[in-house]
Amino acid sequence: MKKIKDELLSHQDIKYRDFNSRIIPNIDKEKMLGVRLPIIRKMAKELVKNGSYKEFIKKLPHDYYEENLLHASVLSLLQDLDELLIEIERFLPYIDNWAVSDCLKPQAFMKDPDRILDKVKEWINTKDEYYIRFGVVTLLNFYLGNNFKEEINDLVCSIKSDKYYVNMAVAWYFSYALIKQYDVTIPIFENKILDPWVHNKSIQKAIESYRISNDTKNYLRSLKVK
Repeated sequence: MKKIKDELLSHQDIKYRDFNSRIIPNIDKEKMLGVRLPIIRKMAKELVKNGSYKEFIKKLPHDYYEENLLHASVLSLLQDLDELLIEIERFLPYIDNWAVSDCLKPQAFMKDPDRILDKVKEWINTKDEYYIRFGVVTLLNFYLGNNFKEEINDLVCSIKSDKYYVNMAVAWYFSYALIKQYDVTIPIFENKILDPWVHNKSIQKAIESYRISNDTKNYLRSLKVK
């Protein structure tokens, strides 16, 4: 554990830490080192390759934000789905910001999409901001392509929250749904099913994409609500 902490400290970048503290304002700056994500991902690969990750992920809570990023990066590399789900359940209560939540992106989820979808439903049905965000971003990352089902849109539509990072995740999801699954997603906006803020933010983010035609962008603009 000391070796890992010392390596993170050796890559400390105060200017980058100060930048991160502005975009992740709910984390105490003193708990940030300013280590860049490519370095953290490289460390994660080394820990998984030599097996020493098991000792590292047992230690919770961590002292630094970057240790949580490293933890999420390690879990994202695990291939044993049973082990992965056990460790995610152990780690989720300690996620307290959007960056760590979004960093947790395990490709092994696609070994059993139906099983993971059941877990996503559990996470979304909690009251915890970052459980819900992790569930929604998992759907965005893995279920808007070949694994898409219309019920997934319904699941995200059902989320009602006053938490900013939940609503941003929902808007992010639907902006991608408008890009990747337009025909089944556009009725949600035509019928104004979403909360007005989420509705407008989804359209705003979709319009920013180069993957949507100008005609479609103009139509989406016409669907904004006051």
